[in-house]
Amino acid sequence: MNHLLTVSALAIALLPSAAPAQDAPSPNAIVAAAPAADWQAISAEDLLVMELAPDRDGNDRRVVIQLMPPPFSQPWVENIRILARAGWYDGVSINRVQDNYVVQWGDADAEDAARARALPGDLNPIGAKQYLQISTAGAEGAIVLWHPKQSLVDSYADWAGFDAGWPFAFEIDENTRRLSRWPVHCYGMVGVGRGYSPDAGSGAELYTVIGHAPRHLDRNIALVGRVVEGIEHLSSLPRGTGDLSFYEDPAQRVPIRSVRLAADLPESERPAFEYLSTESASFANYADARANRRDPFFIKPAGGADICNIPVPVRQAGAG
Repeated sequence: MNHLLTVSALAIALLPSAAPAQDAPSPNAIVAAAPAADWQAISAEDLLVMELAPDRDGNDRRVVIQLMPPPFSQPWVENIRILARAGWYDGVSINRVQDNYVVQWGDADAEDAARARALPGDLNPIGAKQYLQISTAGAEGAIVLWHPKQSLVDSYADWAGFDAGWPFAFEIDENTRRLSRWPVHCYGMVGVGRGYSPDAGSGAELYTVIGHAPRHLDRNIALVGRVVEGIEHLSSLPRGTGDLSFYEDPAQRVPIRSVRLAADLPESERPAFEYLSTESASFANYADARANRRDPFFIKPAGGADICNIPVPVRQAGAG
C-alpha cells in the first residue's frame, strides 16, 4: 500500500542485520548513552500516582501511570482526572488478576445499585466509541504522516510504529484513503473496563496488561495510559480463582489507599519522569538493537521485532 503514502523522514531501522559484533552495544547501553536532549519530560498533569495498601511485610507499594496524550481517549482520560481529584478511587480495590492477561481495579460493588459508589456528576458522558483516530487524505489523495522513525510489519494492522513516545498501529482504507491509527495493548498499558457495547466505560474501572500483548483488544476498549513505575506490585499479585479470575474471597482484594494526579501532590512528593523521544536517533538505534541483537550473547539477529517488544524507555527525571 505504499503507493497511498507520502512519508516524511521515514527510516526503516528494522532490516535484516549483519552478524553480531563483539563491541556492539546492547539496547540498554544505547539508552544509557542517550544525550539529555533526547529525553522528553512527562507533565505532572499526565502522571497518576496510585498508592496500594502495604504488602505483608509492610513495604509501600506505589504505581505510577502516564496518561494518554491527545487526541486519544481524551473523554476517558479527563474522567480519570476528575475521579482522582474527587478522591473517588480512594478505598476501591484490585478485584481481578488473570494470569498472562490483566490486573483490574475499581469499585467491587459497582454491579450492586444499593452499594455502588456514586460517581461524580461532572463526568464526561461517553456515548460513542472513540477507540481510534481517523485522518482524511490530503488534497492530492496522499496521506502525509508525522511518521515514526521505525516502521514495523504488524499482524493486526497494515503496520505499526511510534509517535510522540507511544506505540501505535496504522491502517489505510484503500477505498476512502483514510488513515486510522490507534494505541496498542502492550505490556503495562492501561485501559478502561466496560460492559457490552454500547457501554464504553467511564474510567472508574481500569486494568493493566500483565502478560503477552492481548492485541485482539485493540480498537475494542479505550486505552488511557501505561504504567511507568511499580508494575511489579500488580504483576506479582496472587491470581484470582473466580470467573475471569476475579477474586472470590473479598479478603483477597488489594485495597487502593489513594489515587492522585502528580500535579496535585506537594512538590516534594511529586514523581518526575521522562521518556526517550521516539523521534530521536537514540531511539532509532535502540529499536534497531532490540530487533537485531548484536551484543556478544546473541548468535543470530532476529531481523525484526513486534511493536510490543520495543518498549519505549522511561526513567525518573534526572537519572541520566
